[in-house]
Amino acid sequence: NFRVIGVVENFHFESMKEKVDPLAFTLGNSNDMVAIKLRGGDIKQHIADITGTWKRFAPNLAMRYDFLDESFAAMYADVQRTGYIFTGFSVLAVIVACLGLFALAAYMAEQRSKELSIRKVLGASAAGLFGILTGNFMKLIGISLLIAIPLAWWLMQRWLEDFVYRINITWDVFVWAGISIILIALATICYQAIKAAVANPVRSLRSE
Repeated sequence: NFRVIGVVENFHFESMKEKVDPLAFTLGNSNDMVAIKLRGGDIKQHIADITGTWKRFAPNLAMRYDFLDESFAAMYADVQRTGYIFTGFSVLAVIVACLGLFALAAYMAEQRSKELSIRKVLGASAAGLFGILTGNFMKLIGISLLIAIPLAWWLMQRWLEDFVYRINITWDVFVWAGISIILIALATICYQAIKAAVANPVRSLRSE
């Protein structure tokens, strides 16, 4: 029988993938483990002092130690690695997509150079020509967002199902993601669109 001398609130002593189970602390002696609270300062010196004391009482037994915060961090090492991997591949995908978008914008501007020149001769403004060039890209980006957002939401929900304690994915996350994608796309095609919009129409129509 044990006498209860205190009760504490629930706290996470395992991964967030596990629910908080009942836990009891008992006072007693342990032959293989000692918990020590350090007050900060020179950690290496503290470890050296503890090692010296350990060797006096157990000279034939090597001391192994770890820090509690590192043990908790190790629970989420796989989650952090997954985050780093997805971040790296996401950045790489954005770079590749921007390069492809830049090349496609240059190709379309070249293909429609005579059309844009005729429109400009007939009085179209540079802003109007810019809108014509970017409009098709915005339609494609809009369609891709309509496909990607539900898929991303579903995949994130499936991943979060592994956690008992988890966040809720709100709609504003996808709104900001969509705005960021549109801005990145506009920044990528902006150079080619402006270049085509302000180009001298005589050069394109000279061969006609």
